[in-house]
Amino acid sequence: LLFANFKTFNLFLQRYNTLAAKQCYYSVTTQWIYSTNITQQNRDQLLNATEVFNRFQKQQSIEAKRYDWTDFEDNIQRQFEKIALIGSAVLEGNDGLTYSKVLNEMQTIYSTAKVCLRDKCGLELEPDLTQIMATSGNHSELLEAWVKWRDASGKQMRDKFISYYSLGNKAALLNELPNTKFETLYDLWLFQWETPDLMKQTYKLLHQLMPFYQKLHAYIRIRLSDALPTEMPADNTLPAHLLGNMWAQQWSHTMNTVEGVDPYPQIQTIDVSDALKTQVKQIFIKHFKHFSIKPARKMFELSNQFIKDLGLDQMTDRFWKNSVFEKPRDGTDMFSSHASAWDFYTTDDFRIKQCTRVDMESFIKMHHEMGHIEYYMQYKHQPIVFREGANPGSGFHEAIGDVLALSVSTPKHLNKIGLLEIDDSLDLYKINIKSQLKMALEKVVLLPFAYIMDKWRSDVFSGRVSQHNLNRHWWTLRGQYQGVSPPCKRSEQDFDPGAKFHIANSVEYIRYFVSIILQFQIHGSLCRFGQKDVPLYECDIDGDKEAGNKLKYSLLKQGVFVLTQYLSLINDFREVLLLGSSERWTKQLERLTGSQEMDVKPLLDYFKPLQDFLDQQLVGEEIGWDFKVQTLLNY
Repeated sequence: LLFANFKTFNLFLQRYNTLAAKQCYYSVTTQWIYSTNITQQNRDQLLNATEVFNRFQKQQSIEAKRYDWTDFEDNIQRQFEKIALIGSAVLEGNDGLTYSKVLNEMQTIYSTAKVCLRDKCGLELEPDLTQIMATSGNHSELLEAWVKWRDASGKQMRDKFISYYSLGNKAALLNELPNTKFETLYDLWLFQWETPDLMKQTYKLLHQLMPFYQKLHAYIRIRLSDALPTEMPADNTLPAHLLGNMWAQQWSHTMNTVEGVDPYPQIQTIDVSDALKTQVKQIFIKHFKHFSIKPARKMFELSNQFIKDLGLDQMTDRFWKNSVFEKPRDGTDMFSSHASAWDFYTTDDFRIKQCTRVDMESFIKMHHEMGHIEYYMQYKHQPIVFREGANPGSGFHEAIGDVLALSVSTPKHLNKIGLLEIDDSLDLYKINIKSQLKMALEKVVLLPFAYIMDKWRSDVFSGRVSQHNLNRHWWTLRGQYQGVSPPCKRSEQDFDPGAKFHIANSVEYIRYFVSIILQFQIHGSLCRFGQKDVPLYECDIDGDKEAGNKLKYSLLKQGVFVLTQYLSLINDFREVLLLGSSERWTKQLERLTGSQEMDVKPLLDYFKPLQDFLDQQLVGEEIGWDFKVQTLLNY
């Protein structure tokens, strides 16, 4: 070890940042090229770039470990830890090549999977199968789509997944830091959260939320039983193919496909897709000569205006030039359809890739992705290792994206931008219940699924679950926590977890659980400052520069925090975004909410009207389920 002084440490970090910025740009660029045009040539280029980046990380890790940083300030220690911890890049020779190869193969299987349904072939997940699952009332078609997607994706990567996590665990053992050792790949993921008991915390929060989730589950089960009595299991679970989503992680589409789920079908729908299409069409009529402005682009401009109204930064010229808002129509057949936001580690190159449809789902999703971009732009001047969300698992990043989407989806905001008509003749109570039900079926029902995704991987990576029981354990957890069952017999020849993007692409998922909790917590905090007398579910921060740019003043004026404790802190929302991960996420959470702990109460408060409605609907009804995995698996 080199017992260096502070000046030597800074020189190393400055040199690292200069080199890392170039390496990251090249690495992300090759990922972008491959993701937007999946060819063998681009795949080879990506594998080569990955190898180059891994060599760079490995060399920098070796260099960083020559220094003794344990006695320096927290900021310095954390930078060195992030440089020294290099994940799978630590693997040498054939192990490193094999890991990159099997991971790339899983990603390719998922991104290029196509199926045939009846007389139609070449159907992709986006938009084809997603649209079928969301809109079809043909139950045999739903079952066929559900099974064939899993046959074309997860089933093809089972053995590759075992190789992937076996080598990932080997990499974990090699990623040793001073006073810290890792046993599994999941240990590496959790360490970056800097919250050792994260899974225990999320389990506790899930337990607190379950009474509300079980009410939603019972409400949907009763409606499904009334509409489709022959399709429902006797154990009170919900068949996974009938919930309007390929993974049964969100159920909002049942409001359109299952009779009775929408409590007020006579009330104007909160799905403003038709109004959105009309508005975009009117813009085209008004500006007919501007053929270069496509509908998807115009939708993103609406989102950009929302960000501007908050007093935050608008998108850069390179964003508009380089982003892909629609699937290419130039013959590029192989295109990863998963919506994503990209940071190219420069000061102005940020992009979105999304197969945008002119409908409400895409409208909400694009605000989420634009939230990511805004976050990237705010912390762009941080050192490379801190150019990420407050918690490296991206839970904070997802929350920031969803804080924007949360306001956008309210009836108040939709009315403000001309997508939903509300006047005195309308029943605002019913509109609110309908809106809250849709949102709860998107966000609240996702929480058990998000917990399961990483609970399953933690159990598998640690060896608590045998390689011979991968699918069995998946459905055990889904039955236990979600009350969801497969629509047909499954076996260990199947690999249903691999039908989900984040499994195939090695992306941890607990971020989405954390993001849902945090978005309501942060949303509640912002609303208290600017709109303290407005119920949380009615708060719309659009145009609220006090929430977006004057948080510090509001805190001091309203006396929410003790002045002497927070005088030196940056309580402005923008400046919290500027921090990236340079400060531990729990401290950043405290800046925004006054607490370092996640809290489910704001979420429950937000949905209080819906909970009261469900209590009325479920009087005398059975709540819960009794799932037994052995009845649905073949061995």
